[in-house]
Amino acid sequence: MGTDRSFQRPKGTRDFLPDAMAVRRHIECAWRDAAIRHGFEEIDGPTFEHLDLYTVKSGDGIVSELFSFQRSGGDVDYALRPEFTPTLARMAAAQGRSLATPTKWFAIPDLFRAERPQRGRLREHRQWNVDCLGLPGHDGDAEVIAVAVTALRQLGLTSSDVRVRINHRGTAAALLSALGVPATAMDAAFTLVDKRAKMPSEAFAKEAASLGLDAAAVERLDAMASCRLPGEQSPVKLATDNGLPEEALEALAGLSEALERRGLLSWCDWDPGIVRGLAYYTGTVWEIHDLAGAERAVAGGGRYDKLVSLFGGPEVPACGFGMGDVVLGLLLEDKGLLDESVTGGPRPDVFIASSGSDEAEDRLIPLATALRDSGLHVRHTHKATRNIGKQLREASGCRARFVLILGDELSQGQVVLKDLDGGTQQELPLADVHIVLRRTGG
Repeated sequence: MGTDRSFQRPKGTRDFLPDAMAVRRHIECAWRDAAIRHGFEEIDGPTFEHLDLYTVKSGDGIVSELFSFQRSGGDVDYALRPEFTPTLARMAAAQGRSLATPTKWFAIPDLFRAERPQRGRLREHRQWNVDCLGLPGHDGDAEVIAVAVTALRQLGLTSSDVRVRINHRGTAAALLSALGVPATAMDAAFTLVDKRAKMPSEAFAKEAASLGLDAAAVERLDAMASCRLPGEQSPVKLATDNGLPEEALEALAGLSEALERRGLLSWCDWDPGIVRGLAYYTGTVWEIHDLAGAERAVAGGGRYDKLVSLFGGPEVPACGFGMGDVVLGLLLEDKGLLDESVTGGPRPDVFIASSGSDEAEDRLIPLATALRDSGLHVRHTHKATRNIGKQLREASGCRARFVLILGDELSQGQVVLKDLDGGTQQELPLADVHIVLRRTGG
C-alpha cells in the first residue's frame, strides 16, 4: 500500500553519500594514523551512559543539552554521550591501580548534543579524542599537541592555516589575580575571558566591572584577553608586555621547552585569552583555530589531573583533547584540500572491459573474482553496452589506474592492459595479469 508521507533526516544530523563518506574516512584515517604513530591505542565505549556520569562532572544544568531517556517501563536515566571524556575517565577509574603508566588511548566516537544546530555545530558529529594518563608535567601536554599537529599536517594543513593557541589555568588565575579579580570571582572571570571573542566590547566591559574591576583593570583585562605571542618567543614576554608578574608565566616557559624539542613552536601562539570554560581543567589549556578565524575551534583540550578520581579512581595526571569532524571538514573544504582524490574514494586498481564476445563474457566474472581474491580493487561495467570507448570513459570516471581489455587477442590467451595515468598500453598473457598489476603498483 502506497503512502504520500516523505521522511527527512533529523535536524542537525547528516547523511553520508559516497563522496561525503570518502571525506569522513579520509579524516578518520589521518586521525587514526597520527595516534598510532605516536603510540596511542584505540578504545571505545557505549553510545549511551547513565545520565549521572555527566551530571557528576557538569551539574544538573547539562541535562537540557543532552538526549536523555528512560527505557519504556524502566526508572533508570540514560543519555546519549555528548562527549567522550567522562567515558574515558570511568574506564580508567575501573582499572584502578592496574592502569599502565603512562596509558595512551584514543577513540573516534559519535557524540550527540540536543542544541540548536548551526554552522560548525550539529546535534550529531564524530570526534577524535586523544588522552594521555599517568604522564605528569609538560611532556604529556606536548605529546598530545604533537599528535594533533601530525594529523593536521597529514591532511595538508600548515602552520599558516591553523594555530595552536595555548595558555595555562594557573597562569590565567595569576594574571587575573594581579588585575584585581578576587578568588571568589575567579570561575566567573574564566567564563568571561572564554567568551571574550564572541562578545561586543561594551558587554565585556560591563561583565568585567561586575567582577569588581575598575575601569583601568577592565581595559587591561580586555587587552590581555586579546593579545597573542608567536610560540618562538618566550611566553614570559606576555607578563612584561602587560605589566604582570613574570612568575605567573613559569608554567608556560616549561611547556615552551617541551614543544621546542618536538619542533612544534612554529605552530603555536601563547594566548592568555584561552582558558577553556570547563571547570575540570587543572593546568595547560589549548585550542586550535584557523588563522582566518572563520570557524569555531578545530580542537580543544588541556590537562585534567583530578578527573579520574572524580569518577572513583586514583588521582592520575591526565591530559588530552577532542577534535570534531564538522569544523575540520569545513576548513579542509575552504582550503581546497578536498578535491576528487579525496571525495572519489579509493581508486580501483583495474577496470575490466569486455568486447562482448562469448569468450570475453565467459572470462569477465571469473577473472574479476580471481583478481579480487588476490587483493586488488576491481570494477567492470554493469551496463548493457559493450562499446570499448564507453567502458574506457566509465573507467576514467571512477579513476581506475588500469583498464584490462578482453578483446580479440583473448583467442590467443592475450589481453591488453592500458595505463590510464601514463597513457601507455601493452599486450600480455592473461595468466600474467595479476603479476604485472602487482609490479606496477596496482
